[in-house]
Amino acid sequence: MKLYNTREGIVIENNKQLYRVTSEQWDSFINSDDVLQKATALIQNLSPIQSDAITQTLPPIGSHQELWACGVTYYRSMVGRQEESKAAGGADFYAKVYEAERPECFFKSTPSRVVGNRGMVRIRKDSTWDVPEPELTLVVTSSGRIIGYTIGNDMSSRSIEGENPLYLPQAKTYDGCAALGPCVYLTDKPLDPSTQIHLTISRGGTVSFKSGIAISQMKR
Repeated sequence: MKLYNTREGIVIENNKQLYRVTSEQWDSFINSDDVLQKATALIQNLSPIQSDAITQTLPPIGSHQELWACGVTYYRSMVGRQEESKAAGGADFYAKVYEAERPECFFKSTPSRVVGNRGMVRIRKDSTWDVPEPELTLVVTSSGRIIGYTIGNDMSSRSIEGENPLYLPQAKTYDGCAALGPCVYLTDKPLDPSTQIHLTISRGGTVSFKSGIAISQMKR
């Protein structure tokens, strides 16, 4: 089951059918520990709507939610960060956090700085090297329950972070620094470890980069 935040309200997708929910507000609905059960019950009394109902999507994040990120989750991420920060003497930090019990978690963005599906992300004008980072994004309620997943783009100013690890907030948080969407995949079960994350970057209609990785490659 998928949940869309649209300009006209909440839209539920189930078995290739769409249902509009007008009796609920996104902020409270997405923060419910039993949102999957609620959505399942709601569509029993709703009629399917046309497929163009999800053309005006908004970022699937509540106005009072925060976007956090976890770093150095893959081995090759650790190696890459070590190389970038070696000249600044910060390489050891990334090796240590990769093996540490406590993960690297940092504040990424407020909802106002997040764009939705096909929105315009940005780069800092004082950065010389900027990269998109496709992320498996967990949707967590205020009680700490994972109720679903979405797709994230963690834009990063690598030239700034590589200069000094203490510059991480400047490299990560700014207007248009992240994208989320298009929907939340609701489930009460963990994703299969073979689930793949894919990234394709196109420039001028030509694919300049295309790759993928299984979530089983994550350290934690």
